[in-house]
Amino acid sequence: MNTSKLFTTLLLCFISVSFFNCEEKVNTEIIKETHETIAHKQVDEIPEYFLLRPEVEKAYGYSHAVKIGNSIKISGAVSMDDEGNPTAVGDLAQQMKNCYADLEKILKHYGCTFDDVVKEDVFTTDMSKFLEAAAYRTEIYKTQFPTGSWLGVTELAVPEFMIEIELEVHKTK
Repeated sequence: MNTSKLFTTLLLCFISVSFFNCEEKVNTEIIKETHETIAHKQVDEIPEYFLLRPEVEKAYGYSHAVKIGNSIKISGAVSMDDEGNPTAVGDLAQQMKNCYADLEKILKHYGCTFDDVVKEDVFTTDMSKFLEAAAYRTEIYKTQFPTGSWLGVTELAVPEFMIEIELEVHKTK
C-alpha cells in the first residue's frame, strides 16, 4: 500500500472514530437531559396539600387545597372561624367577603393572587342576595374574571352557611 492510500485510510478511520465519539457524547447528553426532565416532572407531579384550619379540616375529612404541577384546586371556602363555627350568620355579603379573605390566604400560601384564578364556582342558598352582592367581585378580580358557575342550592354543609366558593388556579412558573 502506498503512503497516500495509507494516509487516506488512517484519516478516514480517525474521522469515523471521532464521529462515533461525538454521536455517543450527544446521545449521552440527550439521555441525561431526558432523565433530568423526568425527575423534574416527577417532583412537579407530587401533590402538595395545604390545610387552612387543620383541626376543622381533619374533623370533616378534607384538605383545603392541593397543588399538582401548575394546577391548584381549592375546596369551597365558607364563612367560619378557626374552630369551624359559622360567622356573619344571615349576612350573605359579609359571608362572601369572609370566603374571599380565606381564599386569599390560600392563594398567598402558593405564591398566587386572584389574577391566577382560572375557574371560580359559587354555591349559594340565596341567589338573589348573591346577585345583589356580586359586584364585590370587581374588588377581587381586578384584571379579568375567571370562568365558572353560579349555582343555587338548597343547603350547604352547615345550615348557617349561605355561600361557598371554590377555585381552580393555574400558577405560571
